[in-house]
Amino acid sequence: QEQLVESGGAVVQPGDSLRLSCAASGNIFRFYDIVWYREAPGKQRELAAKITENGDTSYADTVQGRFIISRDNTRNMAYLQMNNLKPEDTAIYYCNSVRVMVPGVVDSHWGRGTQVTVSS
Repeated sequence: QEQLVESGGAVVQPGDSLRLSCAASGNIFRFYDIVWYREAPGKQRELAAKITENGDTSYADTVQGRFIISRDNTRNMAYLQMNNLKPEDTAIYYCNSVRVMVPGVVDSHWGRGTQVTVSS
């Protein structure tokens, strides 16, 4: 059973940078896509960035050009580099690993989240 632990959340000022980390247990991390979601107060959880097992990346329009997702399969780690942070980036950030086992069957794991607050 894979477990995920996020870290790196903090209180920062607008324009600052922050790097979130996601540590995964187990030895099959490299077979999973990794997705960073975020949930702002009073809003639904939304996808921020995704990296596939092959290293292909995609981003929400709201973070495109400011956030960079990456992974290190040798260390079972994923990262979210967040630059030029804005108050609207304030949210709990969750790491999710997901893999399609067979068509229609998805194995998914979640961390408990890390709080990012952007405020002047």
